[in-house]
Amino acid sequence: MKKISRLLIANRGEIALRIMRACKELDIETVCVYSEADRDAIYLRHATTAICIGPTQASESYLSINRIIAAAELADVDAIHPGYGFLAENAHFSEVCQDCAINFVGPSSKSMALLGDKDSSRTLARQANVPLLGGSDGLIEDEKEAIVVAEKIGYPVIIKATAGGGGRGMRVAHNEITLVQGVRAARVEAEKSFGNPGIFVEKFLENPRHIEIQFIRDMHGNAVYLGDRDCTLQRRHQKLVEEAPSSFTDDSMLKAMGEATLRLAEAADYYSVGTAEFLVDNHKNFYFLEVNTRIQVEHTVTEMITGIDLIEAQIAVAQGEKLPFSQEDIKITGHAIECRINAEDPNKNFTPSPGTISLYSPPSGRGIRIDSHVYGGYTVSPNYDSLVSKLIVHRPTREEAIKTMRRALDEYVIEGIKTTIPLHQRIMAHRRFHDGEIDTGFVERAFTPVNRDNKLK
Repeated sequence: MKKISRLLIANRGEIALRIMRACKELDIETVCVYSEADRDAIYLRHATTAICIGPTQASESYLSINRIIAAAELADVDAIHPGYGFLAENAHFSEVCQDCAINFVGPSSKSMALLGDKDSSRTLARQANVPLLGGSDGLIEDEKEAIVVAEKIGYPVIIKATAGGGGRGMRVAHNEITLVQGVRAARVEAEKSFGNPGIFVEKFLENPRHIEIQFIRDMHGNAVYLGDRDCTLQRRHQKLVEEAPSSFTDDSMLKAMGEATLRLAEAADYYSVGTAEFLVDNHKNFYFLEVNTRIQVEHTVTEMITGIDLIEAQIAVAQGEKLPFSQEDIKITGHAIECRINAEDPNKNFTPSPGTISLYSPPSGRGIRIDSHVYGGYTVSPNYDSLVSKLIVHRPTREEAIKTMRRALDEYVIEGIKTTIPLHQRIMAHRRFHDGEIDTGFVERAFTPVNRDNKLK
């Protein structure tokens, strides 16, 4: 396969800059597309070429396949990297790139479609002997079928959109009344959000951990898993803090999860970087949740503990290269934690806080990494994701990583907008977080809603 020499970045913000940095070190020229809202983005200065592809609305710019392909052909690129979000998991986009003889840095459209649909990915997981929670064998047709399934597996259950993501098209039901209501609501939301009303029912695991396995598989069938990541700290299915490795897993559990992940990747004939996500109960039983067929926001913590650049690995696989390492070569060193710094007000139910950053002073020092595209004077747009920065620390032990993260958060100054920094400070200081006594509902129980006498300073 042809070596990539000129790559278009079909994304914005910190991930666009992250991809650009990797390409720079690989001597690959970069073409960065942008909307009118991002005309003054500082990272555009570092691209070989920058092309405006439309107005502020994502549907007319970052989500427009036609405009992105037109920019790619105009700039005569070899490849497109989709980043995360927007078109990153759009199988049609991958197929269009292939039809236009443009290398899509990611899996094939067939694998992406197979794993991107929750129903088909569950079927594939079942065939690959990957543990699943009980639930419907496929999509359910109506409320009556949902009731039959729920009575068989027992309440509580969760209704999920097959094409869903980000918590949309999901409802938890504890009885028949809420099940019927949830089926109707989830179907409507799924149709509105994804253009696909398909839903299925699954056993709801209460107070689980959310642990994922990062993996890489090349076009020659070579594959490795790169340890685990604990993404348990969430709010409404949105991750807030990620760490690697998990303080809950052990060697035998990691091996079982990793091998299950690679079986699934092989069954899907998947190549590229990917992530298998699992729910884990208190007895260390794990159950398949989904596969993310793209680079993830939290890829940074895996990079820190393995020393492997995952963007460079993506590009290498897309070029047809064989993995330069085997499973035995993967060594986990130290502990890494990432805090997602969002432009949101935790005291007002995480209301977005767009506006101009009047002062920006990030932390620095031993063990600290900042992935961000903002600066003093930068205006956070209300039209896109509220992520401002990813603050990552890497230290020899988890205890040291927590201490360094607390220092870094104390040093981090962002004025002019509200951010989630105060919430992260409280999480890092909480005894249960220190002791690893957490589950996916921990943040909402411990910190929200925040009353007037308990505001985050």
